[in-house]
Amino acid sequence: MSDQLNAEEREILEKFERGELRAARGAEREMESARQAARSTFHKTRRVNLRVTERDFNLAHARAREEGIPYQTLLSSVIHKYLSGRLKEKT
Repeated sequence: MSDQLNAEEREILEKFERGELRAARGAEREMESARQAARSTFHKTRRVNLRVTERDFNLAHARAREEGIPYQTLLSSVIHKYLSGRLKEKT
């Protein structure tokens, strides 16, 4: 695997293997959030058909590509965050 890494990635891997790296502040919270999202992925109970403008559809696809996730997952996450009060408008 290390032959597929660039110089920066090899350096990070070597530091990790030597035990020179520490978890970032808040890493455990982020990991738990990711675990919960993964668990929720398999507990879908309802299907929703939603019509959006072509522009919003294209923006959702582009943002999902940036995030490295399917656009349906992105839209589901946005809806969930909004409904749970975790999605805030920028001021």
